[in-house]
Amino acid sequence: MSTQKITLAKGLNMGLRKAMEDDPKVLIMGEDVGKLGGVFRITDGLQKDFGEDRVIDSPLAESGIVGTAVGMALRGYRPVVEIQFDGFVYPAYDQIVCQVAKMRYRSKGRSPMPMVIRIPFGGGIGAVEHHSESPEAQFAHTPGLKVVACSNPVDGYWMIQQAIASDDPVIFLEPKRQYHADKLELDESAQPDPLFTSRVVRQGTDLTLISYGPMVKTALKAAEAAAGEGKSIEVIDLRTLSPLDMGPVLESVQRTGRAVVTHEAHVNLGMGAEVSARITEECFYHLESPVLRVGGFDTPYPASRIEEDFLPDLDRVLDAVDRSLSF
Repeated sequence: MSTQKITLAKGLNMGLRKAMEDDPKVLIMGEDVGKLGGVFRITDGLQKDFGEDRVIDSPLAESGIVGTAVGMALRGYRPVVEIQFDGFVYPAYDQIVCQVAKMRYRSKGRSPMPMVIRIPFGGGIGAVEHHSESPEAQFAHTPGLKVVACSNPVDGYWMIQQAIASDDPVIFLEPKRQYHADKLELDESAQPDPLFTSRVVRQGTDLTLISYGPMVKTALKAAEAAAGEGKSIEVIDLRTLSPLDMGPVLESVQRTGRAVVTHEAHVNLGMGAEVSARITEECFYHLESPVLRVGGFDTPYPASRIEEDFLPDLDRVLDAVDRSLSF
């Protein structure tokens, strides 16, 4: 068995390369994805190996990029669109919501829309608004879109390939502060979990801590810190935001009786609201305390010098854990 240690950036690059090798209809397009290899170097080396017809440097026009990809998908291609930063997606929002999300339903299933829209999301890199945002709830609220968020290098490698293979459009969220951070061991011969599934990443008995994307690492650190105080925290990585895979979540909460949901996005009408509502509907008689949420404040993303005060951190997550356990 051959394995190698990879970062999230490397895992995504390898996954894109594998998908392009396996299917000549897969192509990549976006701003600076070709010669530069993307601002985060996720597509590094792909234009050199696959050519300018398959790795396309586009104009700075997100609506045009996604609109062009719609036409390509209708003609049998599998375009992978890169949105350079999360906050740059809004010029393409009309195309995504009015065309990408609706085409298959509009055509009674005759016109699949095999498209992946990659979006680096979240903060923690010392950037400003439009470069550090978390717009996932806006897409998860749109019927016709699948929305997933990887949190680690191994998931990045497998999930990007699975998303590209889907005949439905997938919003693929990548936690940018994790791109070049931690490394994990990748076994390319392993059998990956299905794409639209959540996963227990740490077992526990006292409380269920639910997260996704960049906050999974913080959740695991919180569980480790809580263990030092004799508290056993189960951590779940949602991985898929639409559709939500609530099975592992509900099973866990029925055992622990307590739940905290955390994400970088604003708490108000964020993904935590839907997860909390479903837990309350399905696990009401098992709950020992209210489901609590931890997220960003209801302000635009702040200047980089104070982003650490905005982002949910270890202390804020542990405070919610303590409040839940105190009921």
